Amino acid sequence: MGVPVSGTVLQIPAIEARRRPRVLILGGGFAGLNAAMALAKLRVDVTVVDRRNHHTFQPLLYQVALAVLSPANIATPIRSILRSYKNIEVLMDEAVGFNTTLRRVTMKSGVEMDYDYLVVATGATHSYFGNDAWAQYAPGLKTVEDATEIRRRVLLAFELAERQMLETGSHPPLNFVIVGGGPTGVELAGAICDIAKLYMRHDFRHIDPTMARVLILEGGPRILAAYPEDLSRKAVEQLNELGVEVHTGAQVTDVKPGYVMIGGNQRLDAIVTLWAAGVQASPLGKLLGVEIDKRGCVMVDATLNPVGRPEIFVCGDLAHVEQDGRQIPGVAQPAMQMGTHVARMIAQDLKHQPRKPFHYFDKGDMATIGRLAAVAKIEWPFKAHWSGFMAWLTWLTIHIYFLIGFRNRIFVFFEWAWTYFTFTHGARLITGSQDLPGWSEQQGVETVVNSIPLDTTSPGFITHQHGQVVSPEKEVAKQAVS
Repeated sequence: MGVPVSGTVLQIPAIEARRRPRVLILGGGFAGLNAAMALAKLRVDVTVVDRRNHHTFQPLLYQVALAVLSPANIATPIRSILRSYKNIEVLMDEAVGFNTTLRRVTMKSGVEMDYDYLVVATGATHSYFGNDAWAQYAPGLKTVEDATEIRRRVLLAFELAERQMLETGSHPPLNFVIVGGGPTGVELAGAICDIAKLYMRHDFRHIDPTMARVLILEGGPRILAAYPEDLSRKAVEQLNELGVEVHTGAQVTDVKPGYVMIGGNQRLDAIVTLWAAGVQASPLGKLLGVEIDKRGCVMVDATLNPVGRPEIFVCGDLAHVEQDGRQIPGVAQPAMQMGTHVARMIAQDLKHQPRKPFHYFDKGDMATIGRLAAVAKIEWPFKAHWSGFMAWLTWLTIHIYFLIGFRNRIFVFFEWAWTYFTFTHGARLITGSQDLPGWSEQQGVETVVNSIPLDTTSPGFITHQHGQVVSPEKEVAKQAVS
């Protein structure tokens, strides 16, 4: 088959044979789900395959990670979403190989599935730039499992500090380090500050959660590099108001239990390290046997097809799509539009009409920073750069609107309202192991040469043993326990 060209009518064997084409969709994320729902209106049979049984609303994952929301608030079973579409079936499995000549996909279960059209929308995962050993010390945030693991580590840090303060009268500095200053890193940093300084400040008797130190380490010259410079500056200002320290030009060269190395010779102790510095495409892109870029994204043409493969569509984070000389970002908005466009192109094939090229309609970008703080680059229905309360309110409204399921929208709305007015979180659960990587390395360690120092000069604070800074009120509480 030739390369799809605008104005060319493609010859699809299933359509020529007058039978219902079988569309196989790999991935139940934004692209795959939108493709499936749009295809439900066509005379095709659709199979959606995902290795998990649920669709995750990834823009709110950080709120699960920081105990604002529970996983059920942002994740919905794929079967429940698609159950009303009679021509769609859902399988929980994982693709492990392709035979594009026979149009067949091999699944992890051993099953081989045939297709007339293949939609690959398996997203992206973390990139540690060749240092995969860092993953155990600095988890990233892509799945519900990642979010609950981050929640476990952050909450456990405070619990272990409380216990050690009671037992020994001291605890290591509560340094939370986020590597990467993109939207995920900014959201995580602001949320940690919120939970420490607002929502848990009265919950402990022997430690002061407000003394937690949150740092963003960004290797580039500024955070939110994909946003306009004025919004990047506004983001820094709002982060500083929350108490987040932003360090740009800080190249992390190693991640170890309990600390990170910056520039090769500067050590920064970290009770919890989180990774938000890079992503790479799903490994399925390489298995397709087509051209990929350096991040593993599949190079596709104007109709979202690899060269010479009009029956294969690649969407979302896995697709390298360029428009106006720039690559379209791997976020939810373009992924949803790509999924819908795939259905339009298959509909054009069914009508023996030429396909039309994909065009990304950019409505803008926004990132939340913390309570009443956000930045927004608005492109539609008007152009504007907002920050602060208006950006935050817009962010809330849009994310509630795009949540899948009426129940989730109601639950999230009331959860946010309850949190806003009562300063309490309802999902602060620690599950799984009670071991915190790096905790034992922190105990009894004196101030480290070349570490970025804590500010111990503020009036009203005294230095306890092991360099821990505590307030006079906490010192009195400790002596009372003794």
